[in-house]
Amino acid sequence: MQSITRFLTQKLKLTVNATKSKVAEISQCKFLGFVFIGKQIRWSESAFQEFKRRVRELTGRSWGISTKHRLRKLAEYLRGWMNYFGISEYYRPLPDIDGWIRRRVRMCLWKMWRKPKTKIKNLLKLGVWLDSAIMTGMSSKGYWHISKSLGTQTGMTNEWLAKQGLISVKELWVAIHYPQWTAGCGPACPVVWGLGGVNLRPPDYPIGQIMSARQVLFRND
Repeated sequence: MQSITRFLTQKLKLTVNATKSKVAEISQCKFLGFVFIGKQIRWSESAFQEFKRRVRELTGRSWGISTKHRLRKLAEYLRGWMNYFGISEYYRPLPDIDGWIRRRVRMCLWKMWRKPKTKIKNLLKLGVWLDSAIMTGMSSKGYWHISKSLGTQTGMTNEWLAKQGLISVKELWVAIHYPQWTAGCGPACPVVWGLGGVNLRPPDYPIGQIMSARQVLFRND
């Protein structure tokens, strides 16, 4: 490290920040929020934890704003984060991240509805069966627990949340890595790969063949 520092400072006349510089294996280095695992580039764990912290902030149930404004601010952040970290080749956690964000949004909506009567009324409007709507609306369980209940998931479906303005980090990632598949599909093309809860990297065949063969599965979590 000393010889490299000497070359950079004396020969190239560059300033070296000793606290941020080291000589190490590439797998042990973190650069601008990225790490290198084998031949893959991924976002670092610290960058991902900061992402989750910011999402929790934007989907905090104590933030008293309208749903439209909340989803707009959340969409701005998700697009900005994915525009930077979208070069990561790590696909596997993206469906779970989407599910986690949807659950947090459902939690916020559930708190906004406040009274059991309002909750039951809104669930019925969303097509939930009467028994399920009453059972869910009258429940004394916490907001986070209810956000993954049958009543909230069958009412506030993935498609319904997307219509409200919630975007998918998975679809943003697919648009970056497979632009030819999402061309003409719109900004919220509902493409999901996986079977039985196991999410895989997108297969190597055209999206039209997937759709025609009905091999696209939709998760509702």
